[in-house]
Formats: sequence, C-alpha cells, structure tokens
Amino acid sequence: MTTQLEIKGRVVDEYETTVGIRSFEFDADKGFILNGKQVKINGICDHHDLGCLGSAVNYRAIERYEKDLTDLVRRDRNHSSVFMWSIGNEVMEQWISSDSIAPKLAAIVKKLDPTRPIIAACNGSSPDNPLFRSGALEIIGFNYNLNDYDKVQTDFPGKPFIASETISGLMSRSYYQMPSDSIYIWASQNDINFGQPPVSQCSAYDNCHVPWGNTHEESWKYIKKADFVSGQYIWTGFDYLGEPTPFGWPARSSYFGIIDLAGFPKDIYYMYQSEWTGKDLLHVFPHWNWKEGELVDIWAFYNHADEVELLLNDKSLGTKSKQKDELHISWRVPFEPGTLKAVSRKAGKEVLSQEIKTAGEPISIRLTADRSEIQASGKNLSFITVEVLDKEGNVVPTANNLIRFSVEGPGKIVGTDNGDPTNLNSLKKPERDLFNGKGLVVIQGNHQKGNIRIKAVSEGLKEEVLEVRNK
Repeated sequence: MTTQLEIKGRVVDEYETTVGIRSFEFDADKGFILNGKQVKINGICDHHDLGCLGSAVNYRAIERYEKDLTDLVRRDRNHSSVFMWSIGNEVMEQWISSDSIAPKLAAIVKKLDPTRPIIAACNGSSPDNPLFRSGALEIIGFNYNLNDYDKVQTDFPGKPFIASETISGLMSRSYYQMPSDSIYIWASQNDINFGQPPVSQCSAYDNCHVPWGNTHEESWKYIKKADFVSGQYIWTGFDYLGEPTPFGWPARSSYFGIIDLAGFPKDIYYMYQSEWTGKDLLHVFPHWNWKEGELVDIWAFYNHADEVELLLNDKSLGTKSKQKDELHISWRVPFEPGTLKAVSRKAGKEVLSQEIKTAGEPISIRLTADRSEIQASGKNLSFITVEVLDKEGNVVPTANNLIRFSVEGPGKIVGTDNGDPTNLNSLKKPERDLFNGKGLVVIQGNHQKGNIRIKAVSEGLKEEVLEVRNK
C-alpha cells in the first residue's frame, strides 16, 4: 500500500506499507475463524533470553508504562498477523478485590486500534476474577486449569475462549525415565511424588509435569476436539535461563521447552510437527544404546500413514496403529544391540522409514554449521552443532566428551551450550561437555571478509576443523 501526501496537488511525501488482506473472528462456540475457516491457534510462549547469548534489558525503558503500551500498538497495528492485544499475564490484580486497571488499559488499546479484541492471560479461572468481572476483556484466557475448560461456556456465556498458557511439561532432551506409562508429577526438590531420578533431569517421554500443568498430549487431545477452544500457547517453545523447576541448584535453567536451551528439539517437538504441519513425519525414539536385556520403551510419532512396523535386526516386532485419539504408538522391547528400523505405510505403501543404530565408542568429532556463509557485518552468527561419531560414522547418543574450541580468522566464539539445565560451565567459555551426544558453539564474524576456521579437539578423539565464510 502506497500512501502519498499532497500539498496543492504536488506529492511531497510517499510511504510504502506492506499489508495483508484477511478477515477473522472469535466465536464462543466455534473458536477462531480465519477467512471463513475454523482453525486452531497453535502457539508457544517464550522467555526473552537467547540461550548462551544471554539477554539485556534497559530498566529506564520499563518505567514508561502507558507510553510503552501506546508505542507497542502503534508499531504493530498494521501487521496482518496481529489478531488480539494482551494487557497482562498472571497479574496480581486477579487476587485483589479493588478496582481493576484493566478498563483503563483496554481503553488505551481500543483508542489506537478498535479492530482487534482485548485479552489478558489469567491463572485465576473463576468468574469472580476481578479482571473477568471488569468487562474489559473480550476474550477469556486461561493459563493452565485444564479441568475448568468444561465450565467455560457456562461460567462465561457468549465469550470466546483461548488457552493462553498450557502444559508446563518437564523434559530433558534425550533423557528417558521408564516405564514411559508412569506419570511423574514434580513441583520442587522437596516435593517429589514418584521418586527422584539419579540425576537432576526430567524424562523426555512426555510423562513428567508440574502439579498445576499436564502432559503435552493430554492438553492437545482436549483442545483438538473442543470447537469452542480457539487454540493454545505452550509453556514453552524454548528452554530459558532461570526457573529450573522442579530441581534447585545445581540446575540453572528451565525444563519446560519443547526445544532445549541450545536449540536442539526434544522428542515432543515432533508430536507437534506431526499434528500441526503438513509435512510427512515419522519420529522414533529413544536412542538404541542400552544394557543387554534392559526393557526399553519405544515411541513413534507419525502422520499421513495408517500404521508403523518396527523391526529389530530385520526381525519384525509388530505393526501398530494409533487408536481413537492416540497421538503416538509404543512398544516395550528387551534391548539387543544392532539396528532398530521403523517403517510407516499408507494403504500398504511405504511413506517414511527411520533407522537407529547402536553406536560404538567415540572416535571423531563432527561439526555442522547452520550457515556456512555469513555476512561480514560484525553481527551475523553461525550456529554449529557438535557431535561425536564411532568408527562406522554413527552419532554416539550417550556421549559426554569435553570438547574445546578455538577460532582463527575474522570471527570469534560468542557462546557454547549443550542443553543441559545442570551444566554450570560459563556459557561464554570456549569449551563444553556434550550432553546426551550434542553440543553447540556459536561463531560471530567481524567486518573483515575471509574464512573463519573453527577447530574442535577432545582427548582421545580425532580433531575436526570447519570453515565458515565471512563474506
């Protein structure tokens, strides 16, 4: 859209704005409707930090309240992706009977943008909540309180509803506590219901969550079927620094993410990929390095297929399909080393297959850059995944080797991580223990053009060198 300012027929200024054309509405019975089609809002909650790159905040800027809100709305009101405005999250006014500030905040937003509805994310789900009673909220938003969803249409007649914060599942990437059909409800190190694991880690099977939350599958099963629920925002997309529930020190970052602090997906990430995207998906886990004879629970997330067959060393362990509202299938298998293979099929034809091999001892290091070329701006980054391989070239999923990094050329190391919430090594230190087979080193180029040479070394392993072009 081009806007022209004319004075006496002469164009004195011109401004181009990128806009989108769309219509949407929130309905108390049908949820969110976009361009005439009922769809679910599938979102995530995220903290502000960037993992090992840290975060910074200007406290003076926070002092501007009303000005801050005004600037926010003015900045984003032309963006077609914006479909509601939130005026608060878990604010203390929910528990205070005095007059709410919600009407004032809603009025500020409505003056600047009357086209989008107002919401606040509330962890108090009672209709007596002062924010709900204020009448300022056009959409009802609950944080957690899944058991109260059935009462929403009775308690808030005619009001649209969205699950504004959900889950609070607890997971460590590639850490598995079996049996996977046991549920571990943990709140803190002094309040553990089902026994503490040998280390301060949480199971990646989607069977561990806080008392006020629930599993990922439980939440999505309900929301998927309930027309009146507009969608949900998962707590959280990424792990973040601080709030290391359910463990205290030495844990120093959260366990809530579907992606860990280093940016590596946890297994539950693939459940959402199978449900929320059109991409063909088959994800089988865990790894296949266990003790001989140990019973291992094997899960598979899949879509666009009728069934999945599991084979161990070319011997079929059976074919399974999701029943009713199931989101995964599983097998319980005594471990024997070799190759685990899964094949998904639709109408008898193979859709996807995946192999997981038992890895041997680490022999070498592998570095994989998300960008092999970056701009020589002094700000651009390359995120490099670090793994170790056995003699056959298999990734060793249980490796915890200490890897040391060095850089030559027009760049520097700005962070390292491995996704372990209990790792107390400085996130700026140029070395990192692998955590369940993975680590991360982040390289930043400077203004000089040339090749950045990253070297990774570890005792007893063949070193690896990778070049990233700073152009």
